[in-house]
Amino acid sequence: MTATPIFQLQGISKTFPGVKALDNVELALYPGEVTALMGENGAGKSTLVKIMTGIYQPDSGHIEIGGQATTIANAREAHALGITAIHQETVLFDDLTVVENLFVGQYLYKGFGIVLDWQTMTRRTIEILEILGVSLNPHELLSHLSIAQKHMVSIARALAFDAKIVILDEPTAALSHREIDELYELIERLKAQGKAILFISHKLDEVFRIADRYHIFRDGQHIKQGLIREIDQAQMVTNMVGRSVDQVYPKQTVALGEVVLEVDKLSLEQEFADISFNVRRGEIIGFYGLIGSGRTEVMQAIFGASGQPNGTISVLGETVTIRTPAQAIDLGIVYVPEERQAQGTVLEFSIAKNISLPQLGNVSRFGFIQPEKEWILADQYANRLQVKASGWDQEVGNLSGGNQQKVVIGKWLARAPKIIILDEPTKGIDIGSKAAVHEFIGELVAQGLAVIMVTSELSELLGLADRMYVMAEGRMQGEFSRVDASAEKIIKTAIGS
Repeated sequence: MTATPIFQLQGISKTFPGVKALDNVELALYPGEVTALMGENGAGKSTLVKIMTGIYQPDSGHIEIGGQATTIANAREAHALGITAIHQETVLFDDLTVVENLFVGQYLYKGFGIVLDWQTMTRRTIEILEILGVSLNPHELLSHLSIAQKHMVSIARALAFDAKIVILDEPTAALSHREIDELYELIERLKAQGKAILFISHKLDEVFRIADRYHIFRDGQHIKQGLIREIDQAQMVTNMVGRSVDQVYPKQTVALGEVVLEVDKLSLEQEFADISFNVRRGEIIGFYGLIGSGRTEVMQAIFGASGQPNGTISVLGETVTIRTPAQAIDLGIVYVPEERQAQGTVLEFSIAKNISLPQLGNVSRFGFIQPEKEWILADQYANRLQVKASGWDQEVGNLSGGNQQKVVIGKWLARAPKIIILDEPTKGIDIGSKAAVHEFIGELVAQGLAVIMVTSELSELLGLADRMYVMAEGRMQGEFSRVDASAEKIIKTAIGS
């Protein structure tokens, strides 16, 4: 390990109206090393990344690159200084090819600088992909690639202009186990090339596997930094949340009631087949499966958000037909989607407006929305879920990922449903917020709700579910009780072993 950082922030502060996002924080990145940036949602990590990439300007403090004081006035300057960020939601162009995505905004020219040099750009793309060990057609449209492949294209783009500092922001959130292993190998290659890597993840096992150093933020302040080998997971959690999280998966003992939802031989062509299960009042059932197993497609079909499936769905013993989400909602079924930004919220709307969306009739009079009723509703559910915001009039797009998820859950709970489907309820959420969401799920079943939880986190599945269903290739592969389930059994069933 080198003792000289290539990139350094010192005394950085940033204030927004009503919120001090960063308060005199610091960060150091070293060539050939991975530095983990840890903290709960709202700790200031996203604000710091935006300062590093020139999107925000700090109110105070200074930045050094290679020992020289500098300013990063905008994203173009960050690019010129060799800084690139690869986000959880890849920022690329689906209608362009791989080579076009690599060089958009940094095209190579020939002749008198007026003709694009496609031959050189294509050759350079092939060389970079070979360095990364990625097999892709440089002329393939990005819309034809998987999420994991798009991440690889983002990293290849960073190498196309010889980035010195690579920011990986929740890069594994949408990847399968195999794709995560491939990403780890890629990170090792970047380290070998002397890149300084900032790694942001809520998954502690990832951090302890891949990082060399760490910085911990809490409520906009720098709490602790050091070498990964000198801290354990329990100490890191305590520093992140300011308290010991002994019970991340608080499981309440609840007396089960009647069957609320029963699905029998549900099938949808090219998606899933012969899906049968039931869920009772006060019960949490978990669905597990690898990416492409069909879990989400089943839930969307039950909610009326996809094609009309064959088979039967019964609510409280009565067979129902659900063709639209509105019908599902009227029956007491609500769905919290995995893709909260694209499907769960209106990012430009305030917290209050998002929470009131599913029941505008209850906050309106004579066709006009009454802001005071909207505010009371938001205050009840946003407070209940401990949403961190400057006020309920704050735009949801300006919240951290974990707080956005809480708003989505809150808007559906305000409908007082019978059945709530939670698709990856803690995706991209920090440990402290996970514990809060898990505790709240326990409260829901204690109140008699039936919960269907789709999750790719084994610890979450085993910690919360009363019964577990495992899917693969669109079919049910196994059912386990809480007593009989184990991580080994679940994984073996999911991969067909």
